[in-house]
Amino acid sequence: MKLQHIVLTFSLLILCSTRICAQKNQSFDLQLFIESFFNLQDESINYEDLYERLLLLYENPINLNSASDNELKSIHLLSNAQIDSLKSYIDQNGKLLTLYELQLIEGFDINTIERILPFITVDSSELTRDDRPLHQRILTERNNYLIYRYSQTLETKEGFTPQESPDDNKYAGGRASHYLRYRVSKPGDFSLGLTTEIDAGEKFTWDSETHRYGMDFWSAHFMVEHHKSFRKIILGDYQLQFGQGLIFGTGLGIGKGSETINTLERVNLGIRPYTSVLEGGFLRGTAFTLELGKPLELTTFVSRTRQDAFIRNDSESYESYFSSFQTSGYHRTASEIENKNQVIETVLGANLHLKVNEITQFGVVLSTTHYSLPVQRSNQAYNLFEFTGNHNQNASFYTNFKIRQFRFFGELGISKSGGRGQVFGFTSKLIPQLEFAMLFRNYTRDFHSLRGNSFAEGSRNINENGIYWGFKYTLNSKLFLTAYYDTFYFPWLRFRADTPSEGNDYMLRLNYLPRSGLQVYVQYRNKAKEENGSPGIDALKMVQRGVKEQALINLDYDIHERLKLRSRIQMSRYEMSGLSSNGYAFIQDAIYHTGPFVFSGRIALFDTEGLNNRQYAYERDALYAFSIPAYSGEGIRNYLLIQYKLNRQLDFWLRLARTSYYDRDEIGTGLETIQGNKKTDLRFQLRFKIR
Repeated sequence: MKLQHIVLTFSLLILCSTRICAQKNQSFDLQLFIESFFNLQDESINYEDLYERLLLLYENPINLNSASDNELKSIHLLSNAQIDSLKSYIDQNGKLLTLYELQLIEGFDINTIERILPFITVDSSELTRDDRPLHQRILTERNNYLIYRYSQTLETKEGFTPQESPDDNKYAGGRASHYLRYRVSKPGDFSLGLTTEIDAGEKFTWDSETHRYGMDFWSAHFMVEHHKSFRKIILGDYQLQFGQGLIFGTGLGIGKGSETINTLERVNLGIRPYTSVLEGGFLRGTAFTLELGKPLELTTFVSRTRQDAFIRNDSESYESYFSSFQTSGYHRTASEIENKNQVIETVLGANLHLKVNEITQFGVVLSTTHYSLPVQRSNQAYNLFEFTGNHNQNASFYTNFKIRQFRFFGELGISKSGGRGQVFGFTSKLIPQLEFAMLFRNYTRDFHSLRGNSFAEGSRNINENGIYWGFKYTLNSKLFLTAYYDTFYFPWLRFRADTPSEGNDYMLRLNYLPRSGLQVYVQYRNKAKEENGSPGIDALKMVQRGVKEQALINLDYDIHERLKLRSRIQMSRYEMSGLSSNGYAFIQDAIYHTGPFVFSGRIALFDTEGLNNRQYAYERDALYAFSIPAYSGEGIRNYLLIQYKLNRQLDFWLRLARTSYYDRDEIGTGLETIQGNKKTDLRFQLRFKIR
């Protein structure tokens, strides 16, 4: 068998597809890649976690000969059936000698190989353990960089105009935002990072009474992996991902999207460093994962984090309380500064994980959360079953296993209130051309999972049940269809729905990839959801069914290796109570490479009616910066991004973006108001690679 293995490999080296060879040498555009394969037209999703994870994999590719199932799943591009085929091929034929062998593996067509190629390797040197002291490994690591970013809106906002009186509310700081990030990391070994930011309008000051220490936000972490009996040890800011994210879930949960199968099952990542500047959703303290034996590991964690909140006082008892956290992260005005870091959140917990093999796994999660002040919701009917008080507890059990060609996953949880949450699903390859996934979810109206992020229609795992079906049908190596259908029901009232309500959501996407450098896809989405309509004659808001239809046509094509073009048309229509509105956007992008420069630009025309027809469109930006603006109203949007690589260590980005509106002479509201019909944003960034 080994001789046959070598002969086949040698033949492939001679006759290999030039598409693979070309792909590996082309300049890879990670931002464009993520937008193409994971984007939904109208969702303003934060892709930062996914982007950083894939960028780290791009710079430190996974060795297919030693990768675990979880590592392969974390790419979100391989199905369970493809992972099984890869493992089976290696077991039967020995370790891969070259990436060209992937063409011999069942289920690995040329387009799949091109998609995963930037994130994989078969370099045997990765199998050699680096036994040098930790400080030497850190000092010599190539993935070691410093980033500085400057951003500013050139037009003057109302909050930056001079005060007309002492009581006039204005922003305390300057018009620019500043971002600084340092990180050195190597997957499977260590990670050290520091991130700090000050937003436009925030004041650079040192004031312990208002919890401001120079820059407005600071975040740091230090993590070591595979140290003695510890698989991971972290100090500082971190996130947790256990099971299907029912109790603890990170931003890597992509949910519904154009990738309808591979992103459904959450990957059990455990402890992850937190490197974002979103001022919430992370834990601060320490955590570690201890290997108790080959199949068993224990993770424990403790966190003490200050959160923003508006503190109120009860008129009768005079006790202090808060209604909800303020998650904007802005501290520009006197009231925003006063609300900073007002509540202390303490989280303790543990996870026991049993790994029978790469497929069969079980785990238990226990956690307790305490707030320094109690939560007291506003007196609205939809808040009747929401979390109140200052103490919550959660427990859950999760599992992954396989029966024949079906891969099952699920998690069952409970909160202190007695409320229950459960999510259970499976994926399968029914026939060689057809992949299928199904997911059931049920979150009771009193299930309180304060840090959960499992699959849901709503933004939280509460007051919802539903069923999701996902499909992927491959007609041939150039043409495949992805689709999903999701039906959901909200058994209790919710914001903007004064009765129990329901809805459904389905999407169809036809992908055509005739050759390398040419991709066409057509996508249609229909989402129906009940919510409050306009007040009737009796002044009551009746819950009515609103239907939103969306369609887009996208064409990516390479004129030659230096010039890439993207053309897109996206449209939407929203209807409720017999009244309809429409929106559209015509978008043309261009990317040109020449020497050390990369030029990217866009011209977009848009015309939308109402908020329900806003058009979301991903835009290229500087490294680790994201721009997914909502095109609303009538106007034109354009931007120019210039990237310059001075040498191996220094990269520069300069970005200028402008929106010109034809339907208004004033942009924004309140202190964000701009007089005029144009808004121009400037961004400059540099990255210095220390090695």
